Amino acid sequence: MSPWVGLAAAVVLVASHWGAYEHGRSVEQAQAGQASAQRDSGDRLAEVIGERGARQQEHQRAQSQEEARAHAYEQHQAANADAAGADAAGQRLRNEGAKLAAAVSCPGTDTAAVARGQAATRAAMVLSDLLARADARAGELAKAYDKARIAGEQCQREYDALSSTGQR
Repeated sequence: MSPWVGLAAAVVLVASHWGAYEHGRSVEQAQAGQASAQRDSGDRLAEVIGERGARQQEHQRAQSQEEARAHAYEQHQAANADAAGADAAGQRLRNEGAKLAAAVSCPGTDTAAVARGQAATRAAMVLSDLLARADARAGELAKAYDKARIAGEQCQREYDALSSTGQR
């Protein structure tokens, strides 16, 4: 056998091994790239799902807060209507007190009766004024209490909504 044939066979053998090695390396690189792409795709998907969940929770929180505000607004409207009704009733009561104070003073010919009538008129006027002040103060306190109660309930509803959506 000639030395060229042996050398050619060795070159073919080395070339085939080199080709097999390069093919194996390219397959390995392709598999690594594919695994990396899958991992990155999974990471992106998890990130998108996490963002979507966070957006959904934020939307639920905002919706719960808006519902609490709307409920508080309705309660304020009802409290204002009740206060207006109470103010009207208080005004009628004050008017009746003033009428009573005016009715107590009756003119007469007996000076003792006139003196007693004037004392009763003063007492009725003082009581009428006291009633008017007490009623006005009670109305102020009721309005302040209603506002504080409604604000507290709204705060509690918003807190409950935030804590319930945050624990999911």
